[in-house]
Amino acid sequence: MSSDGRPHGPPASTYRLQLGPGLTLKEATGLLDHLRGTGVDAVYLSPVLTATPGSDHGYDVVDPTRVSEVLGGPTALAAFAERAHALGLGVVVDIVPNHMSVARPDANPWWWDVLAHGRDSVYARCFDIDFHSGPLLIPVLADDGDDGRAALTELTIADGHLVYFDKRFPLAPGTHAPGDDVTDVHLRQHYRLVSWRRGDGELAYRRFFDVDHLAAVRVEDPGIFDATHAEILRWGHEGLIDGLRVDHVDGLSDPGGYLRRLAERFDGWIVVEKILAPGENLPASWPVAGTTGYDALRQVCGVFVDPAAEPVLTALAREHGVATDVAEIDVRARGHAAGELLHTEVRRIAALTPLEDTDPRQAEEAVAELLASFDVYRSYLPEGEADWARAVRTAADRRPDLQPILKDIDRSVRSDPRGELARRVQQTSGMVVAMGTENTAFYRGTRFVALNEVGGDPAAFGMDVADFHSAQLRREATEPHTMTTLSTHDTKRSEDVRARLAVLSEIPGDFADAVRRWSPRAPLPEPALDLLGWQTLLGAWPIDDDRLTAYLLKAAREARLGTSWTDQDPEFEDRIRSWPARLRADGDLHAEVQAFAESIIAPGWSNALGQKAVQLLGPGVPDVYQGTELWDLSLVDPDNRRPVDHRARAEPLARIEAGWRPPIDADGAAKLHLVHTCLTARRDLRPTGYLPLNAEGPAADHALAFARTTRGSHGPALAVVATRLPLTLADAGGWADTVLPLPSGPGDWIDLLTGRAIAAERRDGLTTAHLDEVLDRYPVAVLARGRTPVG
Repeated sequence: MSSDGRPHGPPASTYRLQLGPGLTLKEATGLLDHLRGTGVDAVYLSPVLTATPGSDHGYDVVDPTRVSEVLGGPTALAAFAERAHALGLGVVVDIVPNHMSVARPDANPWWWDVLAHGRDSVYARCFDIDFHSGPLLIPVLADDGDDGRAALTELTIADGHLVYFDKRFPLAPGTHAPGDDVTDVHLRQHYRLVSWRRGDGELAYRRFFDVDHLAAVRVEDPGIFDATHAEILRWGHEGLIDGLRVDHVDGLSDPGGYLRRLAERFDGWIVVEKILAPGENLPASWPVAGTTGYDALRQVCGVFVDPAAEPVLTALAREHGVATDVAEIDVRARGHAAGELLHTEVRRIAALTPLEDTDPRQAEEAVAELLASFDVYRSYLPEGEADWARAVRTAADRRPDLQPILKDIDRSVRSDPRGELARRVQQTSGMVVAMGTENTAFYRGTRFVALNEVGGDPAAFGMDVADFHSAQLRREATEPHTMTTLSTHDTKRSEDVRARLAVLSEIPGDFADAVRRWSPRAPLPEPALDLLGWQTLLGAWPIDDDRLTAYLLKAAREARLGTSWTDQDPEFEDRIRSWPARLRADGDLHAEVQAFAESIIAPGWSNALGQKAVQLLGPGVPDVYQGTELWDLSLVDPDNRRPVDHRARAEPLARIEAGWRPPIDADGAAKLHLVHTCLTARRDLRPTGYLPLNAEGPAADHALAFARTTRGSHGPALAVVATRLPLTLADAGGWADTVLPLPSGPGDWIDLLTGRAIAAERRDGLTTAHLDEVLDRYPVAVLARGRTPVG
């Protein structure tokens, strides 16, 4: 704690709150005492700047100079920070430097001015716009196959604005007089309203992914950085906030330069939303604590998956007609993203290629192939030269006919790694990977969807214990203050859904046989979707029809195998909507699915508790996504952004603080007990270091354990023990004579979850505990030497 009462340095842990009209800063302030009671060390807020009217998430900022009045404005932010700091809680805020929303031009004063004045606008350089390509195309018109021509007849002029239904656009000075034809007035503007279908191929402004209403901002320009960050930096200077989470850092022109400028001006904890490929590290020159934790998610969830299931589930997928070659699925999906969804960006890059006599179409093909060939999200030149070189080689190997163009692109980029061509290729590759892999391939290669997670690697079927320990040792040694996570607002499914799906990896044959019985009786209209549907049903059971169909419709549109966002097939989608009713109509089938789902709930709870304990007390700064302190079976957004009932969490927490040690059952209080215990221990003991602990005996492979040094201790004094693969453990007869050697030292080991001293044998300088005794009440244990139980 600093002299002014504020927390200093990296937080011990964070709790993520999704602000919006249903949870304002004032309401969030009212939760702070409760959150402090859970043991959390800092509260991490979603974006708080002014967003598009009606926004429920805040990532669509329209004014970076003001705190959202919907959330309570600057007064409410100051009150929140004051109360948090008075409780000893840090404040971390999510910021969105890459883009601003232009969905409502009248809500975004900078964009409004650009539309009104074109390249002469004082804000023209704020956005990444190619003004040489003619009037700025705004893809908002309805299109019934006529390229939006009929929609143009709907334009009107009212109150000095061009109006299209609920959207208003400015008129340039001197371009309108009473009685003028609206069509003529429209043609006099610096912009043109065009069909929504033209966004992917013809726009002159860079976007966030393929989202037309999110326009990229040029924060690499120092003046624009100052303008977009003045309010954010004020929070830091005035002591309102202690940390920043930087959204979509890969979209920036120069991420390293941006982060260095930010770190020079903000003296606090900084983490970046950055997905690392397996084996990839952040550039060493970035002055940040680390990422927001998807790399940790991949490891923590992976170690609870049984790799032995891979051949059985692969065979089922192939028999079902689902693609299983992860690399090939990625290539196709990324090719579509580059060639179709991001054609606007590809065309702009191709125009920069150095060969003057190159056929424009071939140049675009070469750029698209290169963008789809990265095995990381983007290279960071010159540091990431090896990543760049691999992508060029891969593209050239796939398309030998394009080698001359690729060679010239390579030569040009290497000669000027900070030039426009290099910058735009690097900015766009991350979009291609994200849109191709996360948003498409993960919904096509549905062999085992517990692996299909943001930052995940479906080709790596789980992670063994030795590799897991190695990864944690590296994290502790290189990025001890990076964020770790299991669920976020962007994950495809919550941690508890993945924990339950991991159980299927222990019984792949039973699951495969079940799908073979079930699918012919109530099929979904496409194989990959069908296999996804059965896994989703089991992982999120029980789930109501509306949530299930909304998720499956989104999955089908993302996969683009039978319908899509831009070309919806009504008959295909009606078969998705009817699926829950068809399941219930077959009473025997529904009963069988229910019985199977219920059979994996308890082992799923075991996995959920295990992975939570490992995350909360392992290396890094763990984040708890709102609501996940109880069982949470959310699916992809917007499902995972549903309101959280914090009152339903306050009552069991009060009982836990009074000494209640809840059973493991459907109300989820056992998970809350674990979260409270781990977070409180972490906040009070500040663990460091990492010592893998290896069980000995017949069930040794089912134990995942490690120890850490705590504040004031002279050796490992905190240990975590979690159960892996609980079904096969039970089938083998349980722990039997399996023991866990614990570090020796003064004082007994106490399980903070149960309050019991651990009966242990001391011999040969080691303290040995029997796992059938340590884990007889809960499938996890949080052991501290000589400590009284938490709560």
